[in-house]
Amino acid sequence: MAAGSLHALLAQSIDYAGMFPPCSLGLEPALQNQAEYVRSPEAWMLGTFVLPVEQFDAAKQLLSQFDPLHPLRVAALGPKTGTANAFLGALANADAAIRSLSRHNVDLVSISHLEMLLPQDADVALLKEAKSVVGDLTVFWEAPPDRAEPTIALIAEHNSGQDVATFGYKLRTGGVTADAFPTSAQIARALVTPATHQLPIKFTAGLHHPVRQYRDEVKTKMHGFLNVLGAAVLAAEHRWDAHQAAIMLEDENPHSFSFTDDFFAWREWKIDIERLHYRRKFVASFGSCSFDEPRDDLRALGFL
Repeated sequence: MAAGSLHALLAQSIDYAGMFPPCSLGLEPALQNQAEYVRSPEAWMLGTFVLPVEQFDAAKQLLSQFDPLHPLRVAALGPKTGTANAFLGALANADAAIRSLSRHNVDLVSISHLEMLLPQDADVALLKEAKSVVGDLTVFWEAPPDRAEPTIALIAEHNSGQDVATFGYKLRTGGVTADAFPTSAQIARALVTPATHQLPIKFTAGLHHPVRQYRDEVKTKMHGFLNVLGAAVLAAEHRWDAHQAAIMLEDENPHSFSFTDDFFAWREWKIDIERLHYRRKFVASFGSCSFDEPRDDLRALGFL
């Protein structure tokens, strides 16, 4: 039985991205895994299934593995574009595909949100046009880690003029090669940017393991998802600066993390479960090509 604070920190936190490297499964086996995961004892940790919009039609033929009690919740992944004009065209196509899939079988499939890379020349006017396309759909806009702070500020500026703030930021935290991993300082700066605390943020790639560690398969240290999610909530709660957040991101000692039914703590820093639930509203999830590795590692550490 997981402690209440672990449950609060990790509830619906893992978006399964089995079709992406390093797993790189085909659509059918990845959906078979998802169908198994939504029926597992740890389904409370499972978020969405990351599905490129160009695979939507193929996915419609594979929904029989799901049922109304165990539906397929999709994170729609839009295509990459280089310019504002191409971006708006691709966004309109993605929105049409999302609407089509949403109408296909409402008992078996739903769209949680869209994830899409923002072009480098994005501005508030472009986001306003994007909003007119997607309406009230939640969207996480991705930009490279070295553009995290201005992108977060841009999204926050857009959100401030909206009745319902549905735009968030997506930060890439790794990949399959060492150079794909941002530094702890880069992640820390994104986490302590004041605007981050008022808009949703999600993470993707490289967060297969709970605690930061060197991994030979990528020849570098991979960030831990307890480090990243934990630093996101604690930085907001205690108004950390980037230096303090980076210290937590670089901690490789599992014993630094403690979970009870009343609070989550890292070293001497605590957050009670009520505040943890509140902070998680702005710390959405992380994409992982594996749902097994995070669970296995948590069990090995005694957290599950």
